[in-house]
Amino acid sequence: MKKKRVAVLMGGPDAEREISIQSGTAVARALQKTEKYLVQALVIDTPTLQEIEDIQADAIFPALHGPFGEGGPLQQLLESAGKTFVGADSKSAKAAMDKITTKEIAVASGLQTPDWCVITKDSPCTIEPPVVLKPIDDGSSYDISICMTDSELQKEKSRLLQYRTHLLAEKYIEGRELTVGIIEHKTLPIIEIIPPRDLKSYDFEAKYERDDTQFILEPFLPPNSCAESALALYSKMGVRDLARVDFILNAEGAWLLEINTMPGFTDHSLVPMAAKHIGLEMPELCSRVIELAICR
Repeated sequence: MKKKRVAVLMGGPDAEREISIQSGTAVARALQKTEKYLVQALVIDTPTLQEIEDIQADAIFPALHGPFGEGGPLQQLLESAGKTFVGADSKSAKAAMDKITTKEIAVASGLQTPDWCVITKDSPCTIEPPVVLKPIDDGSSYDISICMTDSELQKEKSRLLQYRTHLLAEKYIEGRELTVGIIEHKTLPIIEIIPPRDLKSYDFEAKYERDDTQFILEPFLPPNSCAESALALYSKMGVRDLARVDFILNAEGAWLLEINTMPGFTDHSLVPMAAKHIGLEMPELCSRVIELAICR
């Protein structure tokens, strides 16, 4: 049988470039192990339409994270070039990368999400501490700060707005951190994340630089705690192939934080971890989403 040609894109211009290269490398190796594909691993920066058009492949796996690679611009290039690719289309990718748009869609769908406001250098935060400051359109916990007091809030606001024009201020919800992976409209086992005690949250350090973050597969949870909400948001936003949806769970229920349309595929990443728990190893996982794209 003739092998299908697959191009794995990685890198990009976003802050998560190095994480993307780790994800893309892992995806390319996994696909090679299936022996079903001719795999080309491509490290990109900000490609032109012509450069995308020049890629010869039956399907493209864009293993990029961040506003350009995951938030719509790359997907728009792939669509304009007529390429078959894994993951959300440009419209859904743009909406999911924007945390405010995601929260508005969640609220309209009856899902619970922490109260929020947008702050700039000239606009105050209208939410009383404790609050979480975060970028509106970035990932991997870059520039997230938990502010327990007003003085912390003012200090972190000034620091973060030195190089960002807007920030999302979100009411801090204390509870259990949960994540739900989705493959083809089906949820993977829920993972509870317990960051090291000296960290306030599952931030970039806990994700990629520490080995003492705990991951509990299929933790004991109240019925219908978040899996159904994850699927509802996934469907409402028109996301396809794969996603990861993050929540905080407390006595008031599950609070949506965000949806990721291209989850990480590093050795620390949660979707591969959840898939492996049910016997879906990386080669089969990556092959499955490639085949979803090709069949589409």
